[in-house]
Amino acid sequence: MLSIMVAGSLAFINFLTAFSTGLLKTVFAAGCSRHNRIFSDTHYKDKTTWAQSLQKTTAPAHAMHTVKIYIAGLPAFCETDAIYLAGDFNAWNAQDENFRLQKDAGGIFSIAIPMVDTASYAFKFTRGSWRTTETDCEGNYLPNRIINIEADSIFNFTIAGWKDHGSHNRIPSTASPQVHIFDAAFKMPQLGRTRRIWVYLPKGYTGSLKKYPVLYMHDGQNLFDDATAFAGEWGVDETMDALKNACIVVGIDNGGIQRMAEYNPNSTKQFGPGEGRAYLAFVVTTLKPAIDKQYRTRAGRQHTYMAGSSMGGLISLYAGLFYPEVFAVLGIFSPSFWVKPGIMAQVKKLANETHHGTQKYFFYAGGQEAAGMLTDVQAVAAAIQKAANPEMTVLVNPAAKHNEAAWGAAFREFYAWIGNR
Repeated sequence: MLSIMVAGSLAFINFLTAFSTGLLKTVFAAGCSRHNRIFSDTHYKDKTTWAQSLQKTTAPAHAMHTVKIYIAGLPAFCETDAIYLAGDFNAWNAQDENFRLQKDAGGIFSIAIPMVDTASYAFKFTRGSWRTTETDCEGNYLPNRIINIEADSIFNFTIAGWKDHGSHNRIPSTASPQVHIFDAAFKMPQLGRTRRIWVYLPKGYTGSLKKYPVLYMHDGQNLFDDATAFAGEWGVDETMDALKNACIVVGIDNGGIQRMAEYNPNSTKQFGPGEGRAYLAFVVTTLKPAIDKQYRTRAGRQHTYMAGSSMGGLISLYAGLFYPEVFAVLGIFSPSFWVKPGIMAQVKKLANETHHGTQKYFFYAGGQEAAGMLTDVQAVAAAIQKAANPEMTVLVNPAAKHNEAAWGAAFREFYAWIGNR
């Protein structure tokens, strides 16, 4: 049965920037791990008058490219309306209006520069002076950023701190005492890399022999702790602390520049090879057995869940479609369905291939997210419902944007829905 709920009383907080996904290149994410989200690369205007400052005589006249720069993460403690590029292309002018990034309604900063020569460029971000230049997350000096331009390029950068804020760049931990790091560098043999893994254990776990369901979640940096979160945590640990039927929660850090590939099982021309199948194989065949061995889990399918937002919502959907024998409940928050053209046909095919009738799908979308979010979620949910008839609900908050605060509030509804099954 499909039910649609509209949230009317959830308390939502708008943070500095919204989170969506879209990327051709992500580089130089210097600083704290709390800045790891990636924004989409749409709806920005080029200013052709900016070109002259970025033209170098070392390249032939025909080798001109368009460069787009986006800010993928900002310090959570400092709101700003002005960010500039200062570099060797504008005599290191810290407040050059020709190189001021534009801020859209969602709080995303960007700049598009056409007619750029093939060359290397050095620069820093500032807020209008050298007293307000960027630093690392401890307030320390950063060397110049370097970009090499050989073709049309899109860059997503993270700003970890500002010089004039010093120690304020450090955000105190807000993680519950029930949260710990299972492994700071857990091996991912399917992908040839490592990843930090967080674990939340319910209150009372230590003093009992009880076994618990397990919820696997993506973007682990953003689930439990403001000190590592991009723009405020979900508050999963606080939500669980307040419940009598809490479960074990396993948070898997995203891989920064690998995030887009790891959470996408489909290879596309725009984003390159997808690694989503290998990532899910890691969760199912490597991480889950390790968690079941280390903790008192209810390891069976009926007590194994997965949830995530944006690209994490996308890969959570595919976890349900690829591994219906492993995951009984899927929480799909603001999924990035736009990265897969023709996703409807693929979803219908996968839903028809294997048995999903005893699964439970929870979809969530905010009414103030990108155009198409709500209609895409409703269409995909309806397609799965028609093909497999699992238990399903779609929660809509008309006032919510694409951010952690919204997902944290919706998470409480999601877990209450699980508990009522």
